[in-house]
Amino acid sequence: MTLSAVEFLFLAYLTLLNFWSAVGLYATVQELRRTVRRNQSLRFESLLNAGAHQPISVLVPAHDEQETILGSVSALLNLRYPQFEIIVISDGSTDPTMQVLHEHFDLRETLPVSAVALQTEPIRAIWRSQRFPQLTVIDKENGGKADALNAGLRYAGYPLFCSIDADSLLDEEALVRAARRFADQEELLAVGGTVRPMNGVTLQGGRVVDMTMPGSTVERFQVMEYVRAFFTGRTALSSFGLLLIVSGAFGLFRRAEVVQAGGYNRETVGEDMELIVRLHRWARDQRRPYAIQYVIDPVCWTQVPDTWQGLRRQRDRWQRGLLESLWLHRRMLFNPRYGRIGMVAMPYHIFFEALAPALELGGLFLAVFLIVTERYDATFVVLFFLLAVGFGTLLSSSSHAIEVFLRHRLGRPRDRLLLLGYALLDNLGYRQWNLLIRLWASLTLVAKRGQWGGQQRRRIDQGAVTGPAQSEADPVRSR
Repeated sequence: MTLSAVEFLFLAYLTLLNFWSAVGLYATVQELRRTVRRNQSLRFESLLNAGAHQPISVLVPAHDEQETILGSVSALLNLRYPQFEIIVISDGSTDPTMQVLHEHFDLRETLPVSAVALQTEPIRAIWRSQRFPQLTVIDKENGGKADALNAGLRYAGYPLFCSIDADSLLDEEALVRAARRFADQEELLAVGGTVRPMNGVTLQGGRVVDMTMPGSTVERFQVMEYVRAFFTGRTALSSFGLLLIVSGAFGLFRRAEVVQAGGYNRETVGEDMELIVRLHRWARDQRRPYAIQYVIDPVCWTQVPDTWQGLRRQRDRWQRGLLESLWLHRRMLFNPRYGRIGMVAMPYHIFFEALAPALELGGLFLAVFLIVTERYDATFVVLFFLLAVGFGTLLSSSSHAIEVFLRHRLGRPRDRLLLLGYALLDNLGYRQWNLLIRLWASLTLVAKRGQWGGQQRRRIDQGAVTGPAQSEADPVRSR
């Protein structure tokens, strides 16, 4: 039997998707090799003492983060970087977040002057730590994460700013490795680093000293998913100048340019992606040279959902943020004024990200329907499952190999085997479940507009706060 037009289109779609994934895998291997050679020739101490690093304002938006805020801020205070400030923005917290900060950091009210005119919800008070002068806390009315980040930008005093979630930790070298790119490239507007699940790691003094696979199935699938998404996805997009997202968990930006572009959009739940798309648009409208990149070696550790319900809410929000960002900037689509962003990046994210749930599930349902009704074309069914499951499993397994042999994060044989096992299982149920959640999010986009959806937090070990130098503390396992 010959393939119908519909069957051919489904197969062509999967072929293109897998081809791009293979390109991403190749780009990742090449970038990792360059990173390893660069790190071998230029050690961290050399980077730290290079003297070319611009000061950084670290912005930490927080809403009801009493379980995580102490550990997060304590770890940030231990970062190794020549000059930085930390600005925690309590976005209308209704739990003891502010109380925790007051008790542990000896806050005193201050009256700094706002440096930029970004609209935000009213500021209640601004506090400065007496123990750590580089720590400022802004207490404001609730306005959402984007509003909190804009409040931080209003009072940030340094040319670069880093946004990091309150449930996340940075490797102590992360700022140096990310900021180095800004010293090397004057046109650079933003840099994103690798984000890894914190679940399963062992912390000591706010540092990750060991990594094992977490205990639950939902967490283990996400470990594999993050490896594949950042290594094979972000690396390829960045290599070709097509990057449309810098993770909200960790990104480094030029403050003046972000303010000129309007700051964070308060009307979307995908403020991280929307900002990057808008920076592309703003820079090209200004006809100025620029770059937005993903860098492998700066690593941020973040808490991922440990329940299926929590993961469902997160992926629902991510899909809505993607759709909102693409819709807000739809004029860029196939617009030659915006170069490769309008002609390649926007179509890619529409067809292979936004529409992926409908197209992939549509092909799966068609294959199952044809089999059940005994009207199937054997060629279509075999090719479909090879492309949808077989090749996807091969790519996940290859991502596993990169993680094990090049990154050396998982040292125990048991953990390596577990990661391989979940790489093999990733396309046999988990991916399809994820696609269903994203499809439902797309169908209910208008009804849920602006809804965030809460996540349950787990306490982060704060270790000992000593400033730039690290102190020893008892290892604590993050569940």
